[in-house]
Amino acid sequence: MADEWNSAIDTSRPSIARAYDVVLNGKDNFEVDRSFVSEIVKVVPEIYDVAAYNRQVLGRGVRFLIDQGIDQFLDLGSGLPTVENTHQVAQRANHDARVVYVDNDPMVLAHGRALLAENDRTAVVTSDLRDPAAILGDEAVKRLIDLDRPVGVMLIGILHHLHDDEDPRGIVEAYMAAVPSGSYLFVTHFCDSSQDSRDAEKKFLALLGTGRFRTVEEITSFFDGFELVEPGVVPLPLWRPDGDVPRELTVGQRLMYGGIARKP
Repeated sequence: MADEWNSAIDTSRPSIARAYDVVLNGKDNFEVDRSFVSEIVKVVPEIYDVAAYNRQVLGRGVRFLIDQGIDQFLDLGSGLPTVENTHQVAQRANHDARVVYVDNDPMVLAHGRALLAENDRTAVVTSDLRDPAAILGDEAVKRLIDLDRPVGVMLIGILHHLHDDEDPRGIVEAYMAAVPSGSYLFVTHFCDSSQDSRDAEKKFLALLGTGRFRTVEEITSFFDGFELVEPGVVPLPLWRPDGDVPRELTVGQRLMYGGIARKP
């Protein structure tokens, strides 16, 4: 099994999940991932802070969803396990909350299995979020997620890795069509908010092959047909902050936008 896992890992090019692990100061990455991040730092020196803002808003968003009565979560493109994962935040507030993580990186499955070995309310599925039918039909998803009850559908820092011709909006709509009224959509996304962000997009596309920095309007369009909760689609530090936020945001604080909406 270990040999099969190792052979599935491509260390010749950076991985989305492993690069995110680098900026979260994790240890599950390779030199190729660290080199990629060092190039991004040249155009966005705050990229490590950006990762922290994304992790922090995940916690605030999950707590908000728990407060709305959501007790089951589908975390798509979840990345490698790290501190304050979705299941940790959710199950701290509601012991019975159920979480399914989905990612196509084999390292996520290996580490996720170890992390969740004694947690029967959480599962890790190795699959590509671009195939909603396969994911929604997966045995682990069917075991833990009751599609007759509201679900928190999470796409945290992942839709920007889908190119326009991969129909990211259609993919979102497919997941949301499968969940009932009262479900929520939670998205964070790189934003075309400055010249620095456009320079970063060029680096992402050149070195990683993905990383589409969309406008605020484009990000907001993912929520079309749903009821955006306050404060709408905003820079991550401004989404229901726990404390004071600077009046003038830095480039890094405006690099990612996010929001949550309810399916009517």
